[in-house]
Amino acid sequence: MYADLAPWFGLLSPPEEYEDEADHLLALIHRLAPGARTLLELGAGAGSLASHLAPHLACTLTDRSPDMLAVSRARIPAARHEVADMRTLRLPGRFDVVLVHDAIGYLTTEADLAAALATVAHHLAPGGLALLIPDETAETHRAGTDHGGADAPDGRGARYLEWSHPLRPGATTADVDYVIVTREADGTTRTVHDRHVVGVFPEATWRRLIGAAGLRVVPAPIPDPLAGEHVLLVARRR
Repeated sequence: MYADLAPWFGLLSPPEEYEDEADHLLALIHRLAPGARTLLELGAGAGSLASHLAPHLACTLTDRSPDMLAVSRARIPAARHEVADMRTLRLPGRFDVVLVHDAIGYLTTEADLAAALATVAHHLAPGGLALLIPDETAETHRAGTDHGGADAPDGRGARYLEWSHPLRPGATTADVDYVIVTREADGTTRTVHDRHVVGVFPEATWRRLIGAAGLRVVPAPIPDPLAGEHVLLVARRR
């Protein structure tokens, strides 16, 4: 999904679908870090969310997939892009905001999650703001299906079916199957099945590891309009 299908992400996950979420995050940043000027995103993917943040903040965008970052670089040429693993990244300098979106769900062990949170803490400037947005915790996980996709003016199109399976008792990982269908402008179609394994940790584990990284969770002063679709944890350096 994040390699040869990366050029299709403009249709599989259109930037316009992230506009409301970006508006909420910018409002949070304005309230909690009004002087913020710089943002680091770990696991930025194709830049669909960052495309709405970049007009307001100097963005550094990182991801393990060079193919996804190539899409982001074309979409947000003014941003700095770095191919990197969120568990080991160490960039010079500090950032006013560090954002980790749903890519953090691909960390399947406590050790990996702790390493990523250490990366967040390492890159935060004094008084900086961490925005941690996993899709789910063990408490919010729900088995089920979702679907989406869009068409391009040139006749291309893409659709996906996402099938999340039940969380096994005591497990901290869950299986997610994706079926993706792409259509070229000439009508040629391709179908791909991709199975993902994601980490699903209790909220208490998140809070414990956030604290161990030298961060503290703080209340979000603005209601999350996407509550139920993801989990938002806001933190600062201790």
